Amino acid sequence: MTAAPDVEPLAVDDPAAAVRELRASGLRISTARRLIIDALFAANDPVSAAQLISSLRLEESSVYRNLEVLERHGLVRHLHLGHGPGLYALAGREEAEYLYCERCTRVTAVAPAELDAVREQIHERFGYTPRFTHFAIVGLCDSCSDRASTQAGGAVVRRRQLGSTSNVRRMRRSRR
Repeated sequence: MTAAPDVEPLAVDDPAAAVRELRASGLRISTARRLIIDALFAANDPVSAAQLISSLRLEESSVYRNLEVLERHGLVRHLHLGHGPGLYALAGREEAEYLYCERCTRVTAVAPAELDAVREQIHERFGYTPRFTHFAIVGLCDSCSDRASTQAGGAVVRRRQLGSTSNVRRMRRSRR
């Protein structure tokens, strides 16, 4: 398992400032690296490496290698939402933590302070201070949770109407 780089986020306002700061730290700025930086600044939300590969028409290995370098220099951070690919976002922007609906894939970004009460409960109970910037809190949004409750209630009613569990199994077999 790899460890997340422990670097200060590089807070810059635009791609030109990012390039200046990265060069000042001794990093060479290739054409591919500049294209990736520009794409990250243009994106409204975190993006996957596959999206960058497709939109920039760069080699897969080049994109991953450059994202890793940019992460080690504090410009980029990666995060995971549900079962999808890792996503990349600029690290120096306003910090966000994420809630992810595993049914409809809705993503909700929240300010870290909004999850402080949850963080405190986990710390008091287990001695860990969680961060939800790398992995989202996964669950069901209100809409999907309501739908799941309604469907589960309907399943109970159908079972009662059909009778015993063995009757339900026989009906399932007869439908095949």
